Amino acid sequence: MPGGRLTQQERQQVALGLADGLAYAEIARRLDRPTSTITREVMRNGGPAAYRADLAHRATERRAHRRRQTTPQEAEAPPQPHGRDAEAVREYEETFTTVIMQSGMSRMMSRVLACLCISDAGSLTASELVQRLQVSPASVSKAIAFLESQGLVRRERDERRRERYIVDDDIWYQSMMASARSTAQLVETTRQGVRVLGPGTPAATRLENIARFLDFVSESIARAAEQARDILHAKPESVAEPARPVSEGEAVEAARSSGGEPS
Repeated sequence: MPGGRLTQQERQQVALGLADGLAYAEIARRLDRPTSTITREVMRNGGPAAYRADLAHRATERRAHRRRQTTPQEAEAPPQPHGRDAEAVREYEETFTTVIMQSGMSRMMSRVLACLCISDAGSLTASELVQRLQVSPASVSKAIAFLESQGLVRRERDERRRERYIVDDDIWYQSMMASARSTAQLVETTRQGVRVLGPGTPAATRLENIARFLDFVSESIARAAEQARDILHAKPESVAEPARPVSEGEAVEAARSSGGEPS
């Protein structure tokens, strides 16, 4: 499988594939490249609707030139904890960022969220984010404000009175619950329209159908999120330990205590 940056000819093939409606995986297969490479290439250069091979190629050359001029110290990546491959971590962070962007989040917000998620502490200060991402403090502040509004990050002060931005282990649960609350408000507003427009009228019927659909889906997602958090949430220390076999006696006792019969 070839490595390195995409060539101009490969970018032209990407553009042709997008024009033909091919999925990223199929374009990647034809170019013998990882799907993540194609996804990242398209999303950082305008998305599937606006991607142009010539513009993407020039933009990549400009980015590479800026890195050589402004960040020569990054030629050798800093050492990583736990013996990780620094270059592999950098590549993964960029791929993770690209996938988050596909959900509709802007690049800067996606970069901040990805950076927080892959940090072992799950928290960073504004200055640490600025240093890691090589962006302005204003860009970090704007991204954090949005992520906080979505329930994806929270703030707290550390022992040095510095403000830290934190992603909890259940950030997606928190985000889904924030989305459910927002949807509930939309449902209520939609039903207000039913009363204003007059029940039974075409417009009111449309709004009522919208409200019923959103209400059902929102409740289902919130209920599933609650169940998933209780059942699936894993602690770091428990992930690496294999499950201990359950003896027949333990299985019988568990069945009796739950009110069932042993199988």
